[in-house]
Amino acid sequence: MPIDLSPLLAPASLILSAAVGFPRRSRRPRLLLRLAEISALFAILVAVVSTVLVVLHGAANSRLIGLGGFGLSIRLDALSVTMFLLVSFIGWVVIRYAGTYLDGEARQGAFTGWLCMTLASVLLLALSGNLVGLVLAWVATSLFLHRLLLFYPDRIAARRAADKKFVTARLGDGALITASVLLAFGYRSLDIATILSAARAGGGGGLAIAAAGFLAAAALLKSAQFPTHGWLTEVMETPTPVSALLHAGVINGGGFLLIRFADVMLLAPGVLAVLVMIGGFTALFGGLVMLTQPAVKTSLAWSTVAQMGFMILECGLGLFPLALLHIVAHSLYKAHSFLASGGAVDLIAANRRPGPVAIPKARVVGRAFLVALAIYALVGFGFQHKSPQAIALGAILIFGVAYLLAQGLADTAPRALTQRTVAYAVATSVSYFALQVFAVWLTAGVLPAAPAPGPLQWALIVLAVISFGFVAVVQAMFPLWAYHPAAAGLRVHLSNGFYANAVFDRLLRGCRVRNAI
Repeated sequence: MPIDLSPLLAPASLILSAAVGFPRRSRRPRLLLRLAEISALFAILVAVVSTVLVVLHGAANSRLIGLGGFGLSIRLDALSVTMFLLVSFIGWVVIRYAGTYLDGEARQGAFTGWLCMTLASVLLLALSGNLVGLVLAWVATSLFLHRLLLFYPDRIAARRAADKKFVTARLGDGALITASVLLAFGYRSLDIATILSAARAGGGGGLAIAAAGFLAAAALLKSAQFPTHGWLTEVMETPTPVSALLHAGVINGGGFLLIRFADVMLLAPGVLAVLVMIGGFTALFGGLVMLTQPAVKTSLAWSTVAQMGFMILECGLGLFPLALLHIVAHSLYKAHSFLASGGAVDLIAANRRPGPVAIPKARVVGRAFLVALAIYALVGFGFQHKSPQAIALGAILIFGVAYLLAQGLADTAPRALTQRTVAYAVATSVSYFALQVFAVWLTAGVLPAAPAPGPLQWALIVLAVISFGFVAVVQAMFPLWAYHPAAAGLRVHLSNGFYANAVFDRLLRGCRVRNAI
């Protein structure tokens, strides 16, 4: 069903605020800040109205603006309105926070302008209904973000991070443009809905499989997957609002791309297997490095690397509705964590001597993992869940609960702690299956169900469960390993990410981008 172009009013209002912001050179541009906040609130209102339209009338496309098929169109469905709501809400919060955070800065007007332009580009990316609009919004998002990363251009670390981001972004742009050309030739259309419908029917042939490979490459580069993750861990030189903004469809834009073209990705099981391997390794790698970081914001950045890896892993397993749920939950949580990082520092300083951490014995750890898995199995049986990929993913998640449960079951743990951790294990298992059922229901008809795994997929699932399980058991048995003197050497190497970022620096040393924009 055709729709009007009213959703475009949201990015248009943000672009208008940006146009007002760039000429502002006063240290407190109050009119601009008020206008930007009103634009963000207006975007939320438009997102709510668009969501109601989708609920009442189902997925719909707008008419095309432009020449032939090379114009701009929008598509409203469960995926686009979910991202629309998420980006507009986080954008509003970040704009409000930035108004206070940068109060008195000489270039606050320009910062607010680039912030609004970045948000507008992400909204256009989420709403794009054809390949041309998608590519333009994708490229624009990274270019505007580049200006935010260089808000303090005199800082060497900021320029180094921006240079690395610029290089990886241009590689990602090339991958997406190549994928779009292959899709256009393979399906004889630039309309995304038409492409997805044909792909669901099994069409596209070899061009579709090749396009899936380039889509995967674009997503991996966008979401800071190993070994191109270095720029994300170095953007702490930018203002804190930028770190929060990254979670409004920017760093997780790779996941959105894979979810949007889920039907195409399912045509290439080999590409999905690569996503599982890279995403799974990045999740483990980022999680371990995070434990060794002394700074709050750097630790949060490494946590984001790990979470993006887990999201890519979900896409590789074909769990696209669950990956969308992950994007929403992680974006809200991590944006709040960055904006509250200053308070976290104060909280740690006020509690320099936390309570003792129980060191459970091997039998306690074994019992904790058996109890957690038993609870998980009983809850899963109650929900009658049948997807092997989802069951395996839930088992990986429950390993983290088992670590906490081991603390509660330790010999020196009080009974109240034991009861709370057991209740937490039950609540986590119920929440996982309930939210997954909700996500599948919400995206029914828009996102495909996970296919039955083949031999390669089964091997990767077993490998992932064993790998994450081993790390969880070790973490449960040695909860303070990262600060033990015996692990000092390992901690040094881990805290530096095994120097993968240094290799990237060396590669760029002779060809670093100067004055990219």
